[in-house]
Amino acid sequence: MPATKRIAVVGGGIIGAAVARELTRRLPDALITLFEKEEGVAAHQTGHNSGVVHAGLYYAPGGLKARLCRRGVGLLEDFAAEHGVPYERCGKVVVALDAEERGRLEAIFNRATRNGVPGVRLIDGAELREIEPEARGIAAIHSPGTAIIDYVAVTRALVEDARQAGADVRLGTEVLGLDALPDGGVRLRSSTGEERFDHVVACAGLQSDRLARRSGADEDPSIVPFFGQYLVLEPRFGDVTRGLVYPVPDPKYPFLGVHLTKRVDGAMTVGPNAFLSFSREIYRGLGIDVRDSLDVAADPGFWRFAGRNLAGARRELAGVLSAKRFIRAAARYVPAIEGAAYERLPRGIRAQALSRDGRLVDDFVIQHLGPVMHLRNAPSPGATSSLAIAEHIVSELVTEHGLSAREAG
Repeated sequence: MPATKRIAVVGGGIIGAAVARELTRRLPDALITLFEKEEGVAAHQTGHNSGVVHAGLYYAPGGLKARLCRRGVGLLEDFAAEHGVPYERCGKVVVALDAEERGRLEAIFNRATRNGVPGVRLIDGAELREIEPEARGIAAIHSPGTAIIDYVAVTRALVEDARQAGADVRLGTEVLGLDALPDGGVRLRSSTGEERFDHVVACAGLQSDRLARRSGADEDPSIVPFFGQYLVLEPRFGDVTRGLVYPVPDPKYPFLGVHLTKRVDGAMTVGPNAFLSFSREIYRGLGIDVRDSLDVAADPGFWRFAGRNLAGARRELAGVLSAKRFIRAAARYVPAIEGAAYERLPRGIRAQALSRDGRLVDDFVIQHLGPVMHLRNAPSPGATSSLAIAEHIVSELVTEHGLSAREAG
């Protein structure tokens, strides 16, 4: 009789939680352990995002992002319904203000149709106002399937599923390194000691490059943190839009731009901007961590990226320095919010993988290092895709190592 496999998952964000749950489903005879350094799950990227369930508009057809996003939407909606997690299919418009943006809108629409986004349409300004009466623009893409959700609630439910299936969930336990052993196993070094596992899946998010390097993986890609500020508007603006209102992304600066996002609790938020963060995990105040800042300063890829994106960075900095200017940027698309009162929310920090040539790594990246799998890049739509990423990772683990697995259901 084969020995029972011991498998560790590092990281208690939504993807790590989804992987742990998927392992209990596909490998019910294995012993699964989930490690999270904080005292609660979803403490970092998962707990500091906008809560949008992306439909798959922007992603290169055929890539992991596009495929896993589309698969992930269905899995996430079903999971939310089964576990009583709030899920609202409110829809989204991506709005063009001028002819140049109209041209870029067509390229996004082409990607969306090739990705099989259901119900997506290219509409003119008049139809835009029928769908979103307060929005202004000459054209838009309408994605009726875009939704909002509470990703923290999803993560807690995933962890509880894994725990009920027998997983050992260890909070407050930081994984410091992973060492391959001569017998094919892994020595996991944590803040509480050392243990042996047969396989490890590392979903370390903002710390993914550091853990990978300490485990013998490639230097590339590195993580450069970008923060995004969110403002929540005064309650009377909770229904100023029916759904989400986004600008057409600027191809010169690789982020989506400031937009209006409803939350499942009824609040309306504006954000995020995207600017270099001087810490990976400080969400309030000045947000400066010396080690994190020095790592960015020593990264040659960052300086190559910065040199190509100075104009976009100056524009984003204006919103960082002035919340009124930040709201004014969103008011170009929904003029009714001009002058709205607001409160600042804790910033989000995005773990963006960067190659040594200064290019932002666009697709999801999974690296194999013997019995260890490192998820090195999972930016947006990582949360949307989380259950599909978990399926993909576990299938690769089963195939690569010849594990006996239960068919996915």
